Amino acid sequence: MGTPCLSPWAVLVLALVLVGLWAPCVVSRQPNFIVILADDVGWGDLGANWAETKETPHLDQLAAEGTRFVDFHSAASTCSPSRASLLTGRLGVRNGVTHNFAITSLGGLPLNETTLAEVLREAGYSTGAVGKWHLGHHGRHHPNSRGFDYYFGIPYSHDMGCTDTPGYNLPPCPPCPRHGTAAREARKDCYTEVALPLFENVTIVQQPVELGSLVTRYAEEAARFIQRASDSGRPYFLYLALAHMHVPLTPPLPPAPGRGIYGASLSEMDALVGRIKEVADSHGKGNTLVWFAGDNGPWAQKCELAGCLGPFVGAWQRQRGGSSAKQTTWEGGHRVPALVYWPGRVPARRTSLALLSILDIFPTLVALAGAALPPNRRFDGLDVSPVLFGWSDVGHKVLLHPNSGAAGKVGEIEALRLAQYKAFYTTGGAMACDGSTGPAERHQPPLIFNLDRDLQEQEPLDVASREYQAVLPAISRAYARALQDIAADNVSVADYSQDPAAIPCCNAQHVGCRCRGARGATLDPHLEKRTPRLCL
Repeated sequence: MGTPCLSPWAVLVLALVLVGLWAPCVVSRQPNFIVILADDVGWGDLGANWAETKETPHLDQLAAEGTRFVDFHSAASTCSPSRASLLTGRLGVRNGVTHNFAITSLGGLPLNETTLAEVLREAGYSTGAVGKWHLGHHGRHHPNSRGFDYYFGIPYSHDMGCTDTPGYNLPPCPPCPRHGTAAREARKDCYTEVALPLFENVTIVQQPVELGSLVTRYAEEAARFIQRASDSGRPYFLYLALAHMHVPLTPPLPPAPGRGIYGASLSEMDALVGRIKEVADSHGKGNTLVWFAGDNGPWAQKCELAGCLGPFVGAWQRQRGGSSAKQTTWEGGHRVPALVYWPGRVPARRTSLALLSILDIFPTLVALAGAALPPNRRFDGLDVSPVLFGWSDVGHKVLLHPNSGAAGKVGEIEALRLAQYKAFYTTGGAMACDGSTGPAERHQPPLIFNLDRDLQEQEPLDVASREYQAVLPAISRAYARALQDIAADNVSVADYSQDPAAIPCCNAQHVGCRCRGARGATLDPHLEKRTPRLCL
């Protein structure tokens, strides 16, 4: 019997079929995206990362069913810059957001910066944001003007306004005043005169926020958005920016024995993530990518109300006083937990050692959606879809770490990662639990640590050692190239000016802007100036 002869067309068809069977990660239609951003969460707050943590069974299951990234970093170690970088794929020195916005801020993420939501909406996505914004709330800086069809949440951190049930904070903060004389009471680190607002789109629906119900409301609104988007037949992008684990903590009481306030709050966050995963799976399992990450490390000065760093304790800094977590460029400030779950696409039970960043979310999701990056600007993030799919474990060759409120100028590049080496040009200046900040020190030549054998960042390389002398030229070249690239880029400048007129106020006739009723004031997102609504 002769061998059958296949025509060239038959061979081509057979090859395409085999490629389809062999490469199940090829995206046939636009996937849904859910980005869950936890606030002030520690690398060691996930049981999958740190065996001593027992409060995260749902996140640990997400890791078991997806891929865990253990060398994943925030783009800054404080709130606004980290979120700006997630939504633009660019560092603060490029997008203009170098430090946090205030409740009186007139500006926000510069309007000439294109957000991930804007790109995906243009590509046909339904876009929603639930939770903390903190990228400007006045005028056209509101989420509804930055690419999100739907918004439900708090315009900044939930410690930036008083509430009737203040929760746990250090120092403790008083509840909102109900009489004019009480409004004059001042407390260090507490907002005592204006109540915390909750928005649905441009309408304040509650002021002050009832913090104890926030978890339930976020879960409900996220589920409703997913349902509406699924019913419409359009792909969706949901950006869920949690209040957890930022203070004040408001866990269900009483906490289980031995877990404390932080552990109970961590468990509450974990259950919320589990609920979102359940809803997403019920509306398209296999076509929904869930990406969980932290915005920065724990806020050390909050003591027992701060999270777990795992091994990344920044021992060199701790020996000299001061924090090595949030606001700093030590690993504890920017190395954060990260998980990606996408059944049938992202390998399960995999741990990746690739050097990745929150900056990578923007270009990766844009690529997976089949969209194009905005022109006329440079990006710090990478399309890391080959890493997500398990085809590669190569991420960044160089990663830059800006100052986020510690010693040095905010936004400036004060540390650099090159392979396993970490170079510091400035250290100190962030407050620890004991109140120390550590001396602000400029290092020239830089401190260099080998993270392969010193995750605790305890002992920098001896400048006279052969290893230091061998790696210093490469680090210096990478640092110089990075600064040159930034200088040659289309760089934005954020408006950090402030005016009491920018404070969201439901009813200026009531103490603390308190609302009486289910619906409050509706803000015009295009109105840049208005009469003051601050009620003192």
